[in-house]
Amino acid sequence: MITGDNIDTARSIAMKCGIINPDNNSKDTDTKFMILDGKQFNQMIRNDSGEIDQDLFDTIWPNLRVLARSSPMDKYILVKHIIASKITSSREVVAVTGDGTNDAPALKMADVGFAMGIAGTEVAKEASDIILTDDNFSSIIKSVIWGRNVYDSIAKFIQFQLTVNIVAVLICFVSACIIQVRLY
Repeated sequence: MITGDNIDTARSIAMKCGIINPDNNSKDTDTKFMILDGKQFNQMIRNDSGEIDQDLFDTIWPNLRVLARSSPMDKYILVKHIIASKITSSREVVAVTGDGTNDAPALKMADVGFAMGIAGTEVAKEASDIILTDDNFSSIIKSVIWGRNVYDSIAKFIQFQLTVNIVAVLICFVSACIIQVRLY
């Protein structure tokens, strides 16, 4: 969760949403990397010359759950460098939600950008891939579930068709061999 709210408000919201659980609610964010503010985050990901170091970033982002007091640039940096991360063998897919003009760079950079249809600005809507017409986050979850269901259904249909067609060809071939029908 990336927010402009202060760290205590962000922690409370994250606990209510289930992003973090009370067991991980330590105020010692330097060791847990669970909840950081924008200033701490920027200090931890930059090298001595002030440039963002991907290796430093890769040590922080897997455990980061809440980024409070963050700027739009922090959101953009987070999206850009998660996409560029080489921690896993496959690239991470990043989705971003936003409603303001300042969210546009992160929405554009993300693999999937979700803009709010009611409260969102035109700039955010244009930068996004999907517009949530009801401004409800549960719509994202429902769309992912529906998308996976459609994908699974298509895969099952293709598997069924291939199986039926291969069996039909084999039966025709074996039958032709048994009754020794010549095609020419």
